[in-house]
Amino acid sequence: MMEKLLKDEIVRAVSQVFEAQLKQPVELLYFAKKDNCETCDSIHQLLEEVVTISDKLHLSTYDLDDNAEDARMYNVNMAPEVVIAGREGEKLMDYGIRMAGIPSGYEFSSLIQDIIMVSGRDSGLRPDVRRALKKLEKPVHLQVFVTPT
Repeated sequence: MMEKLLKDEIVRAVSQVFEAQLKQPVELLYFAKKDNCETCDSIHQLLEEVVTISDKLHLSTYDLDDNAEDARMYNVNMAPEVVIAGREGEKLMDYGIRMAGIPSGYEFSSLIQDIIMVSGRDSGLRPDVRRALKKLEKPVHLQVFVTPT
């Protein structure tokens, strides 16, 4: 048996946060590669440990090459990558939230916050920001990069 990645105190803390804040089911769609992916197994294990914390979380795993159509549907073009989507029965709602690479350190808290945000089905943006965004006439591709250094 592999050693757990999440320490018991982290699991307890995340469990309390999820119990208090998760509202609706969330699906984590994990895209990996069989070859040339040094961190794929570790990330898969981490995601499996996270989804066991709440019955509102589900994990689907895809191979970027074998499931190329699914990758295209979710605009995934690299591995490892996680799509964080809302789940309503069999229907998935894609809010465009992605995480590439291993969510460790500060990125782990970003993963947890993204799951909570998708579960609430609300971005948390202020009304004035929402009004400004409605005025956009062209699609905007926004990326946030986080590094441990």
